[in-house]
Amino acid sequence: MKKVQPQDSWRESWKYSYPYDLLEIYGEMSYRGYAYAYANRRQHTLELVQKIARPGAKVLDVAAGQGNFTLSLAELGYEVTWNDLREELVDYVKLKWERGVIHYAPGDIFSLGFEGCFDVILITEIIEHVAHPDDFLYKIAQLVKVGGYIVMSTPNGEYFQNRLPKYSDCPDPSQFEEIQFQPNADGHIFLLHLDEVELLAKKAGLTVVETRLFTNTLTNGHLKLGTVLKLVPRNWVDACESFTRSLPFSWRKKIHTGMVCLLSRSSDITS
Repeated sequence: MKKVQPQDSWRESWKYSYPYDLLEIYGEMSYRGYAYAYANRRQHTLELVQKIARPGAKVLDVAAGQGNFTLSLAELGYEVTWNDLREELVDYVKLKWERGVIHYAPGDIFSLGFEGCFDVILITEIIEHVAHPDDFLYKIAQLVKVGGYIVMSTPNGEYFQNRLPKYSDCPDPSQFEEIQFQPNADGHIFLLHLDEVELLAKKAGLTVVETRLFTNTLTNGHLKLGTVLKLVPRNWVDACESFTRSLPFSWRKKIHTGMVCLLSRSSDITS
């Protein structure tokens, strides 16, 4: 993946994306909590894709933004389709492209005629921005082939510092329709709990194959640990992360901020 240099002539969406690229792929460590959390999410997401699909498989990256997962998977040999509502980001992704097969499909993914086209679909950090996560996951499930997989990452709603509502406790999600699809944590509507993931998957005709919880309070710099994080060597942070991921499940779901779920589609989905 090429490293690009910002230009005054860039579009605003490019300028907005670039600071995230610095943290996510270019090694900037000014906000270590974010950088470490993203590195964990990236590692587990790519591992799951490689676990269930060989290079050459067709992968759809939904709401892919500046395309870092798209580019990484293309470099690993997958045939990737990049999608985002912001068409102007296509040329930004192309600036960073170095090798691999990428198709570009900007726009509303559900109106592009992709039903049953993909071996793997990525929905990373999206479902928490959606007012109707049940409808969203159901529609996504129709885009994956029978026998294919969805890799979904989202913040863990059972993390002990979560203050957002549980989706299943909300009697009228439509009240959030006007504010959905907002970027970053300010746009989070619900943070899903593990039991809700199971229910949403079942409703969408999917099966939860594997769930990974990751990024503990120290790794993310929460509870004012950001200052400590600047002083602790990276290998110590990784050791702490490995330790907390080995704890009993009842503890893990309380002290980890993120989750990535592998979902499978084993049969046709009825409308």
